[in-house]
Amino acid sequence: METALSRYTALRSDRDQYLETAVEAAKLTLPYIIRWDDEDNVKSRSQLVTPWQSVGAKGVVTLASKLMLAMLPVQTSFFKLQLDEAKLLQQGVDAQMKTEIDLSFAKIERTINEMISASDDRVVIHQALKHLVITGNALIFMGKDKLKLFPLNRYVVDRDGDGNVIEIVTRERINRKIVEGKSPTSPKNRINAVGDDGETNSAQDDDVDVYTHVKREDNRVVWYQESMGKRLPKSFSKAPLGTNPWIALRFNTVDAEPYGRGRVEEYMGDLKSLEALSQAIVEGSAAAAKVVFVVSPSSTTKPQTLAAAGNGAIVQGRPEDIGVINVGKGADFQTALQQMQVLEKRLSEAFLILNVRNSERTTAEEVRMTQMELEQQLGGLFGLLSSEFLIPYLNRKLDTLQKSKEIPKIPKDFVNPTIVAGLGAIGRGQDGEALTAFMTTVSQTLGLEAMQQFINSDEVIKRLAASQGIDVLNLVKSMDERQAEQAQQQEAGIDMEMAKQAGQFAQLDQQQAQMEQQQ
Repeated sequence: METALSRYTALRSDRDQYLETAVEAAKLTLPYIIRWDDEDNVKSRSQLVTPWQSVGAKGVVTLASKLMLAMLPVQTSFFKLQLDEAKLLQQGVDAQMKTEIDLSFAKIERTINEMISASDDRVVIHQALKHLVITGNALIFMGKDKLKLFPLNRYVVDRDGDGNVIEIVTRERINRKIVEGKSPTSPKNRINAVGDDGETNSAQDDDVDVYTHVKREDNRVVWYQESMGKRLPKSFSKAPLGTNPWIALRFNTVDAEPYGRGRVEEYMGDLKSLEALSQAIVEGSAAAAKVVFVVSPSSTTKPQTLAAAGNGAIVQGRPEDIGVINVGKGADFQTALQQMQVLEKRLSEAFLILNVRNSERTTAEEVRMTQMELEQQLGGLFGLLSSEFLIPYLNRKLDTLQKSKEIPKIPKDFVNPTIVAGLGAIGRGQDGEALTAFMTTVSQTLGLEAMQQFINSDEVIKRLAASQGIDVLNLVKSMDERQAEQAQQQEAGIDMEMAKQAGQFAQLDQQQAQMEQQQ
């Protein structure tokens, strides 16, 4: 029977070429993200290389932050619980009941979003996105309490021809006492907490390798842990395929490759060129800034006298016998600087760094269009992250919270959880832009009277709200509600008119009675 160690060793050879590229990409951006660790010493303390430029680091952080805010927005929900309209009609659900169900779903969505905000999920996801941008790969384990991130140098993965994960093996260094269950901070029944390293203050020799072997079997995923050639007790676990806690992420997919490719790898040439030019300019500028005086050998002025002379001092000598060494590379530095600016502009666009045109007439519309154009470059990436991360993340969250009874049971036959962030947000933004442009064109061409005659204002409001991800339930008045209010206003007006007329009739009767008395 194959062990987890043997499977890790067998799959490691396929991973090493991707890991080598990932380490090279990290050296040009964020060197601490990943390094080529010796398999016998994962906690390597080798000195990190400091890049000569910071464009790569800024680009990675900016792109990862924008991706996280696009997929997990802070103020709005990244998903929506939608009812199956066809099945509801078959069950005879009326509009009032549907409204109550929508309100209940909105409460569940708020509950889940509040739990995500209270946890450290966004911290782990942001770190995973930085790994994706640089290395193209990351593995997330969704435990019951928190998420855990595995970098590329700590796991191997195997996929089938369709890109589905069929096997994962992770490797960790954990204190021997924790593995053996002798540590008071980690009892034996807690060994299922995958990746719970605990506090390790002992020497390196007290750490042992712990392998977690994950395998797909039919419609479920099973895994166990192994250390020192033996399976750990009570470490076997399983989960349905639809709520798989092991999420292997990729930035870009390549056919027949089990691992992904990162954004940095796509622009490795520009980053290397910028790194070399930055180093040349920094070192050349340091050499040019050095001031060295030379004295002619036949000069009467001694070098010691010149070196000891203070500011404004008078020494004996001829000016032509004393000179200053000049590098004379100003034109070459200018050429290198211009090339650096071209590279920085290309990299800023690649990593969605917004560089607004510096002028007095730069408008807000120009800034907004520039930002939208940059975000639309990653439409394909949002689609991949939605299918490989957001959907499994949501399914696992819903399953965990329903089992813990923190949210009510959701009937799968009538409810379809739908992702509305990422690619969906870009699509809604494009719809909003098109609708706004259409309305502006109609108003400018035909006038406001034609808009009121031909445009349905109710539908316009609904579509604008949908383009911005706003739920119009109980926010925008429906046609029936407005008609009911108009009817009430008309009735109130009729009542007021009748009351007024009644007052006038009473006044006339009073005047007539007074006239009769006078007669």
